[in-house]
Amino acid sequence: MANLLVLVLDDVDQCPAILDAWEKAGVTGITMVESTGQARMRRAIRDDLPLMPSLRDLLAGSELHHRTLFSVVGDDEVLEQAIAATERTIGDLDTHDSGFLFVVPVTRVLGLKRRP
Repeated sequence: MANLLVLVLDDVDQCPAILDAWEKAGVTGITMVESTGQARMRRAIRDDLPLMPSLRDLLAGSELHHRTLFSVVGDDEVLEQAIAATERTIGDLDTHDSGFLFVVPVTRVLGLKRRP
């Protein structure tokens, strides 16, 4: 069965290492987006903002982003190897501000197997 592997990574500097680890585990087609969590946005509230601030104003001056990586993985062994590689790279995901990982079953996938 295919699964969606999602990692919300707190430390953006670890992103290249995670990408390498997932690729070595056999994960292909990794998509990465910048993301920001609610707690970080609340901590970032500043009193020097304009009356109608833009998102750029809110994010100016500091790195507030996470990186969210995701990929549909069609092989259970590859999935387990990617999870183990993530924990080896990041450490204990139960540690505060490390990030979090989850897996969601995918009932239908089109385009997972590409032609050579």
